[in-house]
Amino acid sequence: MKTNTVKALWAKGQPAINGWLSIGNSFSAEIMAAQGYDSLTVDLQHGVVDYATAVQMFQAMGASGVMPMARIAQLSPSEVTRVLDAGALGVICPMINTRADAESLVSYSRYAPNGIRSFGPTRASISAGPGYDGHAENELICLAMIETDEAMSNLDAICATPGLDGVYVGPSDLTLALTGRRYRTGFDREEPEMMEALQAILAAAHRHGIKAGLHTGSGDYASRAIGWGYDLVTAGTDVRLLSQAASQTVLTVRKACRAAL
Repeated sequence: MKTNTVKALWAKGQPAINGWLSIGNSFSAEIMAAQGYDSLTVDLQHGVVDYATAVQMFQAMGASGVMPMARIAQLSPSEVTRVLDAGALGVICPMINTRADAESLVSYSRYAPNGIRSFGPTRASISAGPGYDGHAENELICLAMIETDEAMSNLDAICATPGLDGVYVGPSDLTLALTGRRYRTGFDREEPEMMEALQAILAAAHRHGIKAGLHTGSGDYASRAIGWGYDLVTAGTDVRLLSQAASQTVLTVRKACRAAL
């Protein structure tokens, strides 16, 4: 079976750079995969992506060797099973609020006797190479999203869940949960209480021997997060990168148009 490149980086004490795919298109996924990311996550929660398209995106990513992950829509055995059977080597689950939620997530991603995942890795047994049956559980990554006040209250219990590989911070929802509407939603938080929360999550994860990931909105902030000790950073989404590049290109040409008048 193929080696999980993110796990390999972690084993060497190195962080991983993740990209985010919200556009349901295999060609845009192929473009992102060719840019040098260690992993790419297909967003089935908020992205414009259905299951069949996600499979096509995983296939397009395969040529570059980038590690495929998926953010599922909700905690359920069918959601976890489907993305893993489709070839994802990592699953990110939103709204994990309790130790019981985290235990369920771990169980859904593992075969008996360690879990309740139904066996049928239809595409994964091909895309991951020979030996999926015996080695999948050593290569898959299971990340629980921390994005609610309840999750923060149960942070140590969640991080202590056996079999959980790490936690992943959703800063927009976490900001709403911890501060209400006092601040605009967004990724790269600077408010003192949010910075404190990000550090608390990182410390709890490492205290319990698991990894911490953070969703960011820029390369600069992702670099800062690596400096703090985060083990995985999402640095760029297809939607944001496309809109920013297009906006900047149009702005440059608009300036030239005005200068020519």
